[in-house]
Amino acid sequence: MGAMKLNERSVAHYALSDSPADHTGFLRTWGGAGTPPTPSGAGRRCWFVLKGNLLFSFESREGRAPLSLVVLEGCTVELAEAPVPEEFAFAIRFDAPGVRPHLLAADGPAAQEAWVKALSRASFGYMRLVVRELESQLREARHSLDLHRRSSWKAVSSRCKPQAPDRWSSGLENGNSLSRDCSPMGLVEEGGSRPAGRGLAEWELQGPASLLLGRGQSPVSPETSCFSTLHEWYGREIMELRRAWLQRAQENQPECKDQDRP
Repeated sequence: MGAMKLNERSVAHYALSDSPADHTGFLRTWGGAGTPPTPSGAGRRCWFVLKGNLLFSFESREGRAPLSLVVLEGCTVELAEAPVPEEFAFAIRFDAPGVRPHLLAADGPAAQEAWVKALSRASFGYMRLVVRELESQLREARHSLDLHRRSSWKAVSSRCKPQAPDRWSSGLENGNSLSRDCSPMGLVEEGGSRPAGRGLAEWELQGPASLLLGRGQSPVSPETSCFSTLHEWYGREIMELRRAWLQRAQENQPECKDQDRP
């Protein structure tokens, strides 16, 4: 693996920038770049800042220059034994040969667990695994949604099955309205009557299908695609026209009789 080159000024600017940190806290460290071991062997207490896959250390919380930088790629984080007893230590070990592990220790077991989790999830390799898992879950969710939509559509279609011919004729003769299952929107008035406030000529020109279109509903849309619904709609229009024709014929019959008299 080739050596990585970093621009020190850019790295220092990023370390001190206002970008949010993923984890911060005091840790005790033994060795590592910029943090030589103390003569007593107790380690050196520094302020650590984790941003993305970069782990910075500072002299103090108010430090303005990073003491060290660890790039968390190609490494593992595991619990370890500290040189000093009663220390909650862990180590950052790299896969590359000849790279010395970074030994760190937290102030307590809770801080130790939090640091181990944060450092283990900081690499791009971990993020790639998370993205793949989320993509897999998204595909499964889309597949489940597609199956749910298909089952719902089948259920609606089964409720709108064509009726028997005798039921069609009786429904048209009696002027019965559509069932709620086949007409969920309730767009056609019951009893086969035309809408209030509309003349017969206007109703003859528009009819039930045109009424649905005027309200933004197509008679051949998925919600109204069953045959019995379409048959009922256009049958109601024909029955209305037939009633109007019979009415006009009855009105003209007396005039014809008067003309026939001597």
